[in-house]
Amino acid sequence: MYIKRHLENIVLKTSESFPVVLVTGSRQVGKTTMLTKIASSGRRYISLDDPLARELAKSDPGLFIQRYAPPVLIDEIQYAPELLIHIKMHVDKNKRMGDFWLTGSQAFHMMKGVSESLAGRVGILNMTGLSYSEIACRPNKVFLAEPSGFHDRVIKDDNLRKVFNRIHKGAFPALYERKQEPEIFYSSYINTYVQRDIRDLTQVADELSFIRFLQACAARTSKMVNYSELAKDAGISSPTAKQWMSILISSGIVTLVEPYFNNALKRIVKAPNMYFMDTGLCAYLTRWTNPEALEVSAMAGAFLETYAVSEIMKSYINAGRRPPVFYYRDSDQKEIDLILEINGTLYPIEIKKSTNPGKNSIRHFSALEKTGMNIGGGTVVCLCNDIVPVDRNNSFLPISVI
Repeated sequence: MYIKRHLENIVLKTSESFPVVLVTGSRQVGKTTMLTKIASSGRRYISLDDPLARELAKSDPGLFIQRYAPPVLIDEIQYAPELLIHIKMHVDKNKRMGDFWLTGSQAFHMMKGVSESLAGRVGILNMTGLSYSEIACRPNKVFLAEPSGFHDRVIKDDNLRKVFNRIHKGAFPALYERKQEPEIFYSSYINTYVQRDIRDLTQVADELSFIRFLQACAARTSKMVNYSELAKDAGISSPTAKQWMSILISSGIVTLVEPYFNNALKRIVKAPNMYFMDTGLCAYLTRWTNPEALEVSAMAGAFLETYAVSEIMKSYINAGRRPPVFYYRDSDQKEIDLILEINGTLYPIEIKKSTNPGKNSIRHFSALEKTGMNIGGGTVVCLCNDIVPVDRNNSFLPISVI
């Protein structure tokens, strides 16, 4: 069973505007499956996972382009960056839009080559795991923190058990299309990610320390990044922790949400918050073997926040847009989980594991007034079953709508 991806139309539109389209994202999020599904019958497919194809691409990239003439889909381009200059030469000569579709699991390994070789010629799209809207077969809608546009997306029978089943299962397509067991899938995923991508492409020599670092990051999802603590838990140095964090970010495993800052704010915390993009992978790394145990655990709130943030970010990524997300925390301990900055207006968002969080949940929204920016309607994403006004400007919003 193939689940239709919201990025499909964005790929096709980008292909009309650029001779090269590059779809990046972590392993197993469905890049190749999506592109082969929407490709025309005349587009050839070649994977650089194939040792023979990879050897030809590396040793004689010019001959490779002749043999696999466009329109072509080249999978796992990071294994043969030598191809990029020859792709540039081809598109400069022929000037046809959409000739090359490329995928790459490890953006950090190839982005330098792409930016140098294909500047102005490539449309780059990021792909994540399935969003809840894709799983539920409903259209994508970017999250704008304005509840008036979300009434038709409320799912009345969504409840705590269903939400944490989704959180524990995660968002990799294989878990929905082939009914794989999550624990078996994630065990294999970690082995593949560490052994192939991390060891081969980034020269991380100590695999056990890297896995400990992964686990330490998972235990701190939705928290402010502290490299000293991460380094201590993994038994590595702080500079190594920073380097490894960049690997996790570039390979789509985690994302950092930066604090909102402008010149009017003098007393804010400047470290970013870290979130896993897939809660199922995070649950596996933190050893929660079932959703029931996770839901009653001390980490339940952190997982709910991680899930909500990743879904909000997916709504923008799947529209081909950069997520305009920040957070707020100052030295007076005032915190706002998420802020959207859209067209000069700030929209505050809190995320609560509660069916009725109360007015106290919006008490810090007023801290944004000193920014001098326009303040839009605020929302509290929670476990209520309908959109409920808190006051004139703020609302409780069911987590099912995002």
